[in-house]
Amino acid sequence: MNTELENGQIPRYLRVYHYYRDLILSGSLPAGTRLPSIRKGAAQFQMSRTTMETAYLLLAAEGYLIAKPQSGYYVTDIAKARQYSGEKKEKGEKPREAVRYDFVSASVDKESFRFEVWRRYMKSALRQDSRLLSYGEPQGEADFREVLGKYLLEKRNVLCSSEQIVIGAGVQSLLHILCPLVAGRKKVAFYNPGFRQGTAVFEDHGFSLAEDYREEGTGLYYVTPSQMNSMGEVMPVSRRMELLKYAEEQNVLLIEDDYNNEFRYFQKPAPSLQGLSGGRGVVYLGTFSRLLLPSIRMSFMVLPGELLEAYQARRDFYNQTASKAEQIALTQYIRDGHLDRQIRKSRKTWLAKAKAMEQAAEEVLGKDAAITLQEAGFMVVLDIRTSCTAEELADRLRKKNMRVTPVQSRNGKKTARLILSCSQVAATDYPEAMRLIKEAAKEE
Repeated sequence: MNTELENGQIPRYLRVYHYYRDLILSGSLPAGTRLPSIRKGAAQFQMSRTTMETAYLLLAAEGYLIAKPQSGYYVTDIAKARQYSGEKKEKGEKPREAVRYDFVSASVDKESFRFEVWRRYMKSALRQDSRLLSYGEPQGEADFREVLGKYLLEKRNVLCSSEQIVIGAGVQSLLHILCPLVAGRKKVAFYNPGFRQGTAVFEDHGFSLAEDYREEGTGLYYVTPSQMNSMGEVMPVSRRMELLKYAEEQNVLLIEDDYNNEFRYFQKPAPSLQGLSGGRGVVYLGTFSRLLLPSIRMSFMVLPGELLEAYQARRDFYNQTASKAEQIALTQYIRDGHLDRQIRKSRKTWLAKAKAMEQAAEEVLGKDAAITLQEAGFMVVLDIRTSCTAEELADRLRKKNMRVTPVQSRNGKKTARLILSCSQVAATDYPEAMRLIKEAAKEE
């Protein structure tokens, strides 16, 4: 029997899910193949019908199967699509080496998330047969938007009704909806022009990019006040008020991407620009990918009243990109208080890992380095004494299978500054990672 089906470490419905998923992706079950009925499958695998149905529904929700009324479940062409998108590399191109210590990635430590709790809510969502037989609402599930609106008011000081909330799979998909609504503004400025996923969307829609939001003709300003840069800088309330005043006087629409609001360690989160403005003149964006898991592609956009009518006139032209099953699961997950618990757990985990990194740096690098915990996000700053620049040090570490973010060196070539994300690398690996950094810093 397939070893995946014998794996007692995972729930039985997931064993069936992995078994069929692997057969589909390998091409052993080609597109159009009809799977055994739930009754036959349950008898074949000696499992309950509920277990088989849950596995099939999960496969259908992720695009591996399609359900045909009165007929059964059929394999989609997902394997062919994935094969096409992952064409073989050109001859002579060397395979990329695996990164041993990735201090750049936004992935998360598996210890920071309670998978067993999330599985329970996903399983419950996949049992709601009647809801899963239809497409998701273009704007997002109504009950999810209702719960999300209450959460945003309580936790982020965002003033909105459920009608102003638009759900999508990632911020980019939401920006594609926003751009036609603000097409008359022509020019957009980004506080962080390095946010290529965002700038690319606006360029695709014909917007020109301004170097500064005060540049003449600029109608949009994209800003991330809860984490202004990789150093974790947070925009103070006084600066937020100045920005709101300028935007109102100059008719600049602010786009507030508040992706890291909850991860403040030493101060309480500042009120959102959207809340400070009374809900006017600000488009508010947020995501659950940072709060939960990167693989849960669930983002949201709160439109100000002045854009709502234009959106509602176009709403039915857009299909919902976020998983309907995940929206159903997340609705009850929030209602039961698990999102608050997850945020507290994550914040505690990240702070503990940042302090563990600080301790490892002190023990291994000693007086040759200083590490600073940042106010927001998962980042810490490492200043290390070396004769090379930060860019040169990062290149040396890359050859040792370590990824870091270099920042322009201070004090000439006496000190190199690196930004390290503590989210993915295990705390037990910090001493060895610091040893490699020390070794690279001393290389001639």
